This record gives sequence, C-alpha cells and structure tokens, in this order.
Amino acid sequence: MPTQSEKAARFQALHQQQEVFVIANPWDAGTARMFTGMGFEALSTTSAGLAFALGRRDGTASVSRDEALANARSIVEATTLPVAADLENGYGHSPEAAAETIRMAAEVAGLVGGSIEDATGDPVHPIYEFEHAVERIAAAAAAARALPYPFMLVARAENYLHGRPDLDDTIRRLQAFEAAGAEVLYAPGITRAEDIRTVCSAVSKPVNVLTGLKGVPQLSVKELGELGVRRISIGSGFARAAMTACFNAAREVMEQGTFAFTADTLYMSELVDLFK
Repeated sequence: MPTQSEKAARFQALHQQQEVFVIANPWDAGTARMFTGMGFEALSTTSAGLAFALGRRDGTASVSRDEALANARSIVEATTLPVAADLENGYGHSPEAAAETIRMAAEVAGLVGGSIEDATGDPVHPIYEFEHAVERIAAAAAAARALPYPFMLVARAENYLHGRPDLDDTIRRLQAFEAAGAEVLYAPGITRAEDIRTVCSAVSKPVNVLTGLKGVPQLSVKELGELGVRRISIGSGFARAAMTACFNAAREVMEQGTFAFTADTLYMSELVDLFK
C-alpha cells in the first residue's frame, strides 16, 4: 500500500500532465475497489451518493462532517489510488471551518485532495458574497499548504447549480480562488463547450468539469480535453446509474412480476473478479 505522501505526489502529477483524466466517484468501499480494478487512476467521494446510501436527501445539512470523513476513510482504506473528497462548503460558514475541514480531511481521513464550494446551503441566499467566499478558500489553501505533502485543494464556484448562470461572475470567482491558493478550479453545471473553453482560458490552474448531468449534451473525454479541461468528474452520476438500475429492476418485479432485468446484470463471477 503506497503511503499518503506517495499518493499525494501521484495525484499532483495527474493534474500536471497535459492529458485529461477522469476521476471516478465511489460512494463506499465496494465501489472504490470496483473502480480501482477497472483502471481508474484516482477517486473522489460523492456527497450525493453518500446521502443516498444513508437514505437521505442530498444537501449540505444531510450528512455531517464526521460521517463524510468516515466514508472517505473507508474508501481510502479500500484502494491504493489517490482519494479526494467532496467536502461541501467545509461544513461551516467561517474561513476557520473550511480550514479545519481541510486539515481533518488529510489527517483523519487520509485524503490527498478535497473541494470547498461557495454554496451556503441557504436557499434564500445560496451563494456566499464574493469577499467572504475568497476568504474561505484562502484559509483552506493555507491549511493545505501546511501539510507535509501536496494536497489538491479544489475551489468550486456553484452559481450554475443554484439558478445563477452568470459566467462573468463565475470566472471572477474562479480567478480569485486561484489567486487565493486553490490548486484546481471547478464550476459545476457549466455544460456548453464555448463556456467551458472560456473558463479554461481564463485561469492557469487545472479545471475540473462535471459531466453526466441528465438533459444536457454530453461531451466526450476527448472533446473536453480539447477544450482545455484537465480533470473530469462524474459526481453522483455512477450512484444515480446504480440507483436507477435497482429502481427499474424492482419496479419490473412489482408491476410485471417478471425478472427480465437479470439479463443485463453481471454474473457473480464477473463481480467477484472486480474485487480481486
């Protein structure tokens, strides 16, 4: 098993290469081992996937920091790959809370990366004011720099997920987050190729793009790489796919009394092989 420092160096190198890479999003130890066996190079947790696995709705308040870090720790222990985490808004509004979450992510959960978003969790005021958002990233970046190994801090500008499709403000935030010390920039919800290219051109640090959102055009890994993207995440996409397959199978049994869904499942031997 590689050390945390070795994983951190590998994770940093993935972001520094010219080729785009896909980071898979497991929600438990089993999916972490499966994605490892399939050849992904790095993993990151999914807050929505964890919430669904716990029988809760997705949202900042649905899962506690301790629960999220325990989930992350179980994933770290299940794989040899570098693991990062979706750390919501840092589980607190203050810069100090964001910094403490980064420290705990590294020291308690064994992570080598993690994201802090500028979403408040308040539907009335969903996005932090600009200066406060930047202060939070600066504090998180300082905590990351204090670690004895590189920690890939991802700064998320959440405008597009909260009904604020303002590209100029989003870029302004990403540029400020970069200046504050973030290592990766991320604006989930931006899906148009021209907007993605504009974002990638506006910053010098690697850009992560969320793909797999339903109802929008799906760009390929190659297409996203050509736009300047360096990292692609699926977010809750794999978790939603798993829940959807389970839902459809159960509905078939309940409504039709048939079991045709089994034709599309893996054989037990194939599943067992994924966990070698």
